[in-house]
Amino acid sequence: MTIAPLPFQLLAHLAARTSRIRLGTAVVVAPYWHPIKLAGEAALIDLLSGGRLEFGIGKGAYQREFDRMKNGMHQNIGVPMMLEMLPALKALWQGDYEHDGEYWQFPLSASVPKPLQKPHPPIWIAARDAGTFNAAVKEGYSVMTWALTRPFAEVEAYMQRFEDALAAAPGVERPRFMTMRHTGVYAKPEEAGVFIEAVQRQGRMFENLFRNLAPVVDGFPQEPDPALLTNQGEYEPDNLLRNLIFGAPEEVVAKLKAYEALGVDHFCYNGAYGLPLAEQKKSLRLFIDEVLPAFQELAVKPVAAE
Repeated sequence: MTIAPLPFQLLAHLAARTSRIRLGTAVVVAPYWHPIKLAGEAALIDLLSGGRLEFGIGKGAYQREFDRMKNGMHQNIGVPMMLEMLPALKALWQGDYEHDGEYWQFPLSASVPKPLQKPHPPIWIAARDAGTFNAAVKEGYSVMTWALTRPFAEVEAYMQRFEDALAAAPGVERPRFMTMRHTGVYAKPEEAGVFIEAVQRQGRMFENLFRNLAPVVDGFPQEPDPALLTNQGEYEPDNLLRNLIFGAPEEVVAKLKAYEALGVDHFCYNGAYGLPLAEQKKSLRLFIDEVLPAFQELAVKPVAAE
């Protein structure tokens, strides 16, 4: 899924069917919201979920969306808009607040209701460039990243930006670092084809959205003329098998151990990239049953025999 029109409505649906898992937005696109509306909706889902919201925010990705949602505004303006919005949200969650900024102005207002988590739900920033890392870490916000289909060195580069931002903000408590990867777990090497094809297809549609190469019909990006594509070398099967979290359970464990050693706090399993639902379910089941145990401490100590 590329976009959810009502992310908090979707989280309310999930909150009613779960009791323990954390529920996050990845991401609320800051320029598409008014701070007062966003503060209220986020606080409400935090209440409805029993304080389980992880609030993720970003600048937005595709110029095509900004052409429609923000009257052609350049997408890069999303960064300063996001950074202006965050202190306003935190203030609205606390009480009465008025704002006279570059992008939003409003008289004395408050978020109704207030979030259950105090002082507010955990905040995550989608970051890629060093400036966004610095701004996020300085305020103690956690950072989420996505290396697309690029090599592990891209993740290492993001981690270095995170560490550099920490070094530039002495006294700030270390926030969390998360990275997302396409993931596919399968029993046999010959089963890899369906995962590779799904990522390749998504890659062609992504490049279309970023560069407006072909129409979007009824909400679905069409695949552009291959002659127009410029980054498809990244999608060669060997590259995908090497760079992504693809493989048998033991291969996936070995790949993720490198992320753990790097200092990644949270791994975001991306299984929704056009993969058939049956394959998504099989992959996730293998991940839960045969990969996760390698990263979990024994929750209950065995009782010694008497």
